[in-house]
Parts: sequence; structure tokens; C-alpha cells
Amino acid sequence: MAPSKAEERRAKEARERLKGYQARKAMHDHLVKRRLRDNWIAVIAIVLVAALATVAQIFYFSGGPGAPEAVSTPSASPTPTSTEPAGQNTGDVPSPDLAENRTWTGTMTINDVPLGIELDGAAAPQGVSSFVSLTQSGFYDGLTCHRLTTGDNFKVLQCGDPDGTGSGGPGYNYGPIENAPADDVYPAGTIAMARVSGDAYSMGSQFFIVYGDTTIPSDAAGGYTVLGHVTRGLDQLTSTVTSAGVADGSTDGAPAIPVTINSVTVQ
Repeated sequence: MAPSKAEERRAKEARERLKGYQARKAMHDHLVKRRLRDNWIAVIAIVLVAALATVAQIFYFSGGPGAPEAVSTPSASPTPTSTEPAGQNTGDVPSPDLAENRTWTGTMTINDVPLGIELDGAAAPQGVSSFVSLTQSGFYDGLTCHRLTTGDNFKVLQCGDPDGTGSGGPGYNYGPIENAPADDVYPAGTIAMARVSGDAYSMGSQFFIVYGDTTIPSDAAGGYTVLGHVTRGLDQLTSTVTSAGVADGSTDGAPAIPVTINSVTVQ
């Protein structure tokens, strides 16, 4: 017996409801798959960003302001590096006029060891101006010295990073390289600015104290800006701080004894 029109209508409606359900289910399944895919993409992106950040920090610590390549003592006639690439300052860099073309003297106390310091504002006007400005603002007080090297001909204590990681700074970067030794030799007592390898305009607040005669080969940017030197107290710093070596037993890394700048004064 042939179905009635009412039955045909109901059958048609049932088929349409089934098609609608199947279409909605297909759309739902598609959205679920897309959300799953997007979540995986997000996770992968986060992992990549974290990995890149870690690599960047390691690079900065081992080749940038957190890690100079070699420290040298000013030669008899230190000269500004002439081979450095063109660059420019970034941020609110103190005027080089602040150095006043004169010698600045003062005291840098590290782990309660008072170091007499002398800065040459005539030989390194931009570097000394920045250091004096940061000192006068109290920037260095309480900061750590995050890096110590103990290798042959490479003995430096690096300080001045507000982050304590080797990647921090004062919020500006400057150049050019000034008063770099022509012979790449940095004698014990030298105070010089750290920077990123190959970048003459990457100096900020990080500096290093040479506690043993050191040779640092110039790179594509040149040498390292020598601010001045320690006039007294270096032997005490060596016997109480640097002699303890590196925390992990290597020749380059965090000091075994935590090192803090108590204060810095200049006049």
C-alpha cells in the first residue's frame, strides 16, 4: 500500500533533520580539529619563543655586554679604534661633556673591599660621562658582579648588570669605542666597558675590572673602551673574591662567592 501524503511529508522532514544533524556534526568535528591544531601551533610557538629567548640570553652572556672578549691594559699611547663600523647611540645617553675632559677619582666598594679608582675623562669622554652619571644616580649601588673569568691571560670580573644575568643595562646604549689599547693588552687594574661582540655602539652599564694581566683580541668593532684603572685595593679583591674561582669549577661563569657592589663614589 502506498504511503499517504502525511507519511511522505514526515519521512521527508526526518530526512532533512538527519541531513541537518549530519551537517552540524561535520561542522562540529571540523571546529574541534581546528581548535586542536591551533592549540598545537600555540604550544609549538611558545616552546620556540622560550628556546630563542634562552639562546639569546646565552649569546648575550657569552659574547655581549655580559661577556667581553678580552681585556687589555692601555698601551703607552692608547688610541680610539678607527676600524669600528658606523653606528649610533640609542636612548637617553649622557652627554660626553659631563666627563669635563679631566681625571675623576673615587672609591668602588665591592664585598666591603674599597677599591680606589681613577677615570680618564679626556681619553674616554663618552664612557666616563656615562659611568659618572650612573654613579651619581646611585645606579650601581647594590648591583652584582655576575661574571668571573680565570683563564690564562683572561682574568676579569664583570659587573654593572641590573638583571644580574649579563643581558641588562641602563636603558640606553652608546658608542664609539674609546681609549682601546693598540696592542689588545689590558693590564691588571684596568677598568673597561663590556659590549656585544662586533658592536661598537652596544655599551651600557656593564663594565669589567681586570684583576690579572689580560689580552683580549680586537673584533670587527675594535677593542674595548678603557675608562681608567684601580689605584688601590686590587690585591685584597683578588685574595678575597676572585681567588675563590667560578661557581661551577669552570674558567668562565658566576663567581663562587657572590659579589656585590656596595657603593661607588666619584669626584
